Amino acid sequence: MNAVLLTPPTQPVRATIALASSKSESNRALIIDALTGFRCDLQNLASARDTQTMIRLLRASDSTADVLDAGTTMRFLTAYFALTGQTKTMTGTPRMCERPIGLLVDALRTLGADVAYLGKEGYPPIQTRGFKATGVSDLSIRGDVSSQYISALAMLAPYLPNGLTMHLTGALGSVPYMTMTLQQMAAFGVETEADWTAQTIRIPAGTYQPTTYAIESDWSGASYWFSVVALATDAELDLLGLKEQSLQGDSAIVGIMDQLGVQATYTGQGFRLTKKPAANHITVDFTNCPDLAQTVAVCCAMKGISATFTGIESLKIKETDRVLAIQTELRKFGADMVEVETNSRYEIQSSNYVADRELVRVDTYDDHRMAMAFAPIAMLRPVVIEEPGVVAKSYPSFWADFATIAGVN
Repeated sequence: MNAVLLTPPTQPVRATIALASSKSESNRALIIDALTGFRCDLQNLASARDTQTMIRLLRASDSTADVLDAGTTMRFLTAYFALTGQTKTMTGTPRMCERPIGLLVDALRTLGADVAYLGKEGYPPIQTRGFKATGVSDLSIRGDVSSQYISALAMLAPYLPNGLTMHLTGALGSVPYMTMTLQQMAAFGVETEADWTAQTIRIPAGTYQPTTYAIESDWSGASYWFSVVALATDAELDLLGLKEQSLQGDSAIVGIMDQLGVQATYTGQGFRLTKKPAANHITVDFTNCPDLAQTVAVCCAMKGISATFTGIESLKIKETDRVLAIQTELRKFGADMVEVETNSRYEIQSSNYVADRELVRVDTYDDHRMAMAFAPIAMLRPVVIEEPGVVAKSYPSFWADFATIAGVN
């Protein structure tokens, strides 16, 4: 399917959505499970393509591991194969091979991994060629680039001879994702110490214990339904599988969307979303939840709410340059995300679209979040989403779920 036409609901929006499972939790649990010799009982694993790719590659005997477009899978498996001494060629899509991995490779080499670049220095493809521990147990690594590097090292650290202490330099980004990693490690029997003020993580040598672990539903996926309720005239949705106290940083969507007109009430099975008055202006720092930025940008623009965004610098090295993609697509609706301080602060300028203007086609740039972030516009007007199949990366059932509330053709 090259494109999908979304049309507004013909009646009040009422639905119960069984959300996709968290690929972030799933991918961490899978690495830990592999380190136990695949002896854990992992329940509710994500059907997302990234997670299914992780499952396949962890058990494959092939000499090449093609992660496709899965950044988390690339970072986690690079550390796993390197520090367990396996010989693997790590590669992916052309865009994946443009995403930097040098900081992680440098850290792995310091610890004793033999890792070689097969193309451009600092980028995939790479090859892991074995591991001989150097005895290094203290490591400095930047905390302002990608928390996935730190999580990848943390999960393997118990299997180093002396464990590992990481000193994180620079401003910290995505702390909730690092916290998620450490809490999941604790669930499998490895207790860690994190001092976010001192920017230090201490992980002792040890082993994970096989256990039963259930994956929570995905808060990133939930964010699109918050936007649906914010933009719809009349809406009430039940989102199943979300925990009141979540490990996921993207649960911050509750507080953000509360300002955009969505009341979220915990039901014991998840959250019920209803409408409430919205603010005229919001200010959001996405440092710890960058994957929410696209959703919130579209919602603000289409609701006519001005907004100030910070902490979105990392979006430029995701599946696409998400900053540029958001700006390009919002302009099609008479809105914009304007950079007012270089790589620091952006302002959302609200849409001044005319209801009867020609049908807008949204490009998705091989980015699942672009497709899902722009889909809620269908609460207001018809919209075409190009290459809708990109949602398979994180939320394969998204369009089937969306069809329960709006037209999907």
